[in-house]
Amino acid sequence: MQKTDFKVYGYRWVMLSVYMLMVAVNQLLWITFAPITSDAVSFYGVSDIKIGMLSMSFMLVYLIVSIPASWIIDTYGIKRGVGIGVLMTGVFGMSRGLFSENYNMLLLSQIGIAIGQPFLLNAITKIAARWFPLEERATASGLGTLAMYLGILGGMVITPYLLIGSGMQGMLYKYGLISVVASVIFLVFAKERPKTAPCRPEDEERALVIDGFRLIFKSKDFNWLLVIFFIGLGVFNAVTTWVENILGPRGFTPVQAGVTGGLMIMGGIIGAVIIPLLSDYYRRRIPFIIIALTGASLGLIGLSFSTNYMLLLVSGAAFGFFLLSSGPVGFQYGAEITHPVSEGTSNGFLILMGQVSGIAFIFGMDSLKSAETGSMMLPLMILIALMLLGTVFSTRLKESKLLVNSNAERK
Repeated sequence: MQKTDFKVYGYRWVMLSVYMLMVAVNQLLWITFAPITSDAVSFYGVSDIKIGMLSMSFMLVYLIVSIPASWIIDTYGIKRGVGIGVLMTGVFGMSRGLFSENYNMLLLSQIGIAIGQPFLLNAITKIAARWFPLEERATASGLGTLAMYLGILGGMVITPYLLIGSGMQGMLYKYGLISVVASVIFLVFAKERPKTAPCRPEDEERALVIDGFRLIFKSKDFNWLLVIFFIGLGVFNAVTTWVENILGPRGFTPVQAGVTGGLMIMGGIIGAVIIPLLSDYYRRRIPFIIIALTGASLGLIGLSFSTNYMLLLVSGAAFGFFLLSSGPVGFQYGAEITHPVSEGTSNGFLILMGQVSGIAFIFGMDSLKSAETGSMMLPLMILIALMLLGTVFSTRLKESKLLVNSNAERK
C-alpha cells in the first residue's frame, strides 16, 4: 500500500463554486430566447429562424473555438484560460442589455458570449484534476456539469417572468448586470492552483493539447467514448429542441410539452448529483455509464410512444436523470483513460462531438418528420436505435488504469 502524503485544500470548494456560478450564467444567457421565441419575433420583427440563431450560434461557434480554447487553457492555465470566457460572458452579457433594441447588436453579443462558452465548459475536468483528489473528481465534474443544467433551467423558468415584469430591454439589462457581477466574483476569488497538488505527482495532467492529439486517439476506449458522446449529447439536444413537435401530434399541449421538457432538466440536475457521487463512492465508472445509457434509452422509448400524460412525465424525468448524469462520469472517465493528456483536451473533444451531433440531429429530425402530420416517429425510432447502439458500445469500455491502480493501493 502506498502512503498518501498529499494535502487536500478546503479552498477547492470556493474555486468550484465560483466556476459553477460562471458556467450557470453563461448557459442562462445562451438559453434566454428559447422560452420567449414568439415574443422575440414580435419585438425585433424578424423570422423564427433568426431568433433560433441566437441559440444555434453557440453550437456553431463551439465547433470553431473549442480546440483553440483547450490549447489556451492548457498553455496559460485556469485563471487566464477560463478568465477569457469569464470576460467574454460579462462584457457581451452587458452589451445585450445596452443595445437590446438592435437585433444585429444582439446577435453580435450572443456570438461574443458563445466564444466564451468553450473557455468555460472545456475546463470542467481541468479544475477537478487541479484542485480535487482522484476519489472526488467525478463528484466535482458532476457539480460543474450541474451548473450547466441549473443555468438552463433558470433561463427557461425566469426569463418569461422577467419579460412580463420588465419588458425585453429590462430583462436583457438585468441579465447583463448578473453577468458582470458573476464575472467580478470569479476574477476576485479564482486561484490558479493549490499550494500543493491534491494527488500523487504521477497523477497530475502533463501533456498539452498539441501533444495530446498524438496520444488521445491511441486509446480505443476513448474512441468508443467519443461515439457514445456523439450519440448521447446529440439525442439530448435534438429531443429538447423539438419536444413540442415530438409530443404535439399525439395530442399533448404546448404547456404539457413545456412541463415535460422542464422535468428532463430537473431529472438531469438530480442525476448529475447522485450518479457521480455513487461513481466516486464505489470507485467505478463503467457500470454507471452502462446504467445511465440503459435508463436513458428506456426513457426515450417512453417519450416516443406514450399517450398517457403521467407516463410521459415519468419518461421525461427518467430520460433526463440518466442521460445527463452520464455526462460528468463520462468526462471524468475520459480524463482518466487518456492520462497524461490534459483534461481540457479530452473534455473539449467530448463536448465537441455533442455539438456536431446536436446540429446534425436537430436538422435531421426536422427533415425526416412526416410532411402530412408533422409526426417525428421516424426520426425518433432512429434516435432510439442509436441510443441502444450506444449502450452496447458502452459494454466494450474498460475501467481506467488510473482508477484501478488507485483502488489497488487502497486495499
